[in-house]
Amino acid sequence: MTSALKRRYELTQSQKLMVFILAMSLYGISNMFSELIPELKLGPIEIKVEYFAFIPLTLCILFNPLYAALGASFGEIIFGELLLGQFGGLGELEKFIEFSLAMYVAGLLVSDPRNRKQLALASFVAVGIDQMLGTIVDVGKVWFGIEEFEAVPGLPESILLIEGLSFLNAMVITGIFFSLLPTLFLVPRLYGKIEPLLGMKPRDSRVPLSLGQLMTPRLLITGICFFFLAVVAEFLAESDINFAVWEPEFIEQYGSGYMWVSIGAAALVLIVTVAFAMRSKAKTIQKPGDMKL
Repeated sequence: MTSALKRRYELTQSQKLMVFILAMSLYGISNMFSELIPELKLGPIEIKVEYFAFIPLTLCILFNPLYAALGASFGEIIFGELLLGQFGGLGELEKFIEFSLAMYVAGLLVSDPRNRKQLALASFVAVGIDQMLGTIVDVGKVWFGIEEFEAVPGLPESILLIEGLSFLNAMVITGIFFSLLPTLFLVPRLYGKIEPLLGMKPRDSRVPLSLGQLMTPRLLITGICFFFLAVVAEFLAESDINFAVWEPEFIEQYGSGYMWVSIGAAALVLIVTVAFAMRSKAKTIQKPGDMKL
């Protein structure tokens, strides 16, 4: 059983890098397009799309969850913030850690990419963990006096109520329409078809995994430590103890059109990655014994 599990998740270093860059470029592009979707206000309630969660989640399910999750988070920072001159410095560490943890755990929950129940659970877990951790941090900043409470007109002055409505909005809009439904549609159709194009074997769904095997004490302790680091980073940033902020003034001269520069850069990285994958596949066909998963 142990050796089978190891073979299931084993990738070569080049394949891990390929998954990382693929997730980085794809999610980087999608993150910029999600910013173009306007918010809808219904009285005091704002309805908006947080992100296209199905893209990194699909990659976490089909490939290595760790490298796909980290790649997606780096893609948001590089193409969605640094290249657009919107990098908030130390405070960005919170979003990076929360999003990476959410996608990684969700990817681990799927042992069979053709199992719709597992896909549905992972879809809500991915968005739920990310939004829940963010809600905890936002509530903590108000309770500890690090950030002033901004009341929403038409709602009771309760930080718990406001954050609760924001969490509910994310779970309904992003969780269902931009996580659950696309994931249920894409993953079963891509499973076994996209991996050979990248010179990889599909994840073996024949080895069952229990929740206890996935949620090990080591994973829980590591997750708690990283979340604590995220909280400290956000608290320091809100307390004006911030650094590495990148907001150049020259980008304002080009307006929203500068976004296409970042999209073009991400698309170029994606094309180069796919071309490299196709080339690696050709070499692997000649030496099938060298391909590992």
